[in-house]
Amino acid sequence: MLYSFCMDAKRDFLRHTLATLAYRATRAVEGAGDDFGDFSGGGKRPVEILAHMGDLFDWALSLANGAQKWQNSEPLPWLEEKQRFFAALGAFDARLASDEVIEAPVERLFQGPVADALTHVGQLAMLRRLAEEPVQGENFYVAEVVVGRIDEDQALRRKKI
Repeated sequence: MLYSFCMDAKRDFLRHTLATLAYRATRAVEGAGDDFGDFSGGGKRPVEILAHMGDLFDWALSLANGAQKWQNSEPLPWLEEKQRFFAALGAFDARLASDEVIEAPVERLFQGPVADALTHVGQLAMLRRLAEEPVQGENFYVAEVVVGRIDEDQALRRKKI
C-alpha cells in the first residue's frame, strides 16, 4: 500500500511539473509574431526547438508505455508546431493521469524528457528577447498552475514584474 501511495505522489508531482511546463511554455510563445519561429539569431530556430520539445514528449510517452522510441521530426510551420507540442504534452499527461502502470521510473522521466523541455522553454524565452519580442516578467510562484491544464489556454498572469 505504501508503494502505491508513493507512486501516486510521484505521478501527481510529475503532472504538476507538466502543468508548470505548459504554463511557462505558453508564456514563452504567446504574443510572438508569426515569423518568430524562423528567427535565426541565436542558434537553433524556435520552431526547431519546439519540434524537439514535441519529440521529447512523444519519447516520454513511449517510455511510459514500455516501448522506447525516439524520432527527430522535421519542424512544421510555427503554429502547427505549437499545436503538436501541446498535443504531445497532453498525451503524456493523460497517460500519467490514467490507472495504467508506468513502465519507466518516474524520476527518469523527469530527469530526461521533462527537465530537457524545461531548459528549452528558457531558450525560447531568451530567443524572444534576442528577437526584440521579450516575454513579460512574471512571479511564477503565484501563477495559477493547474494539474491537467496542458494546452495554451492558461490563466492570466497574476503578478507581473
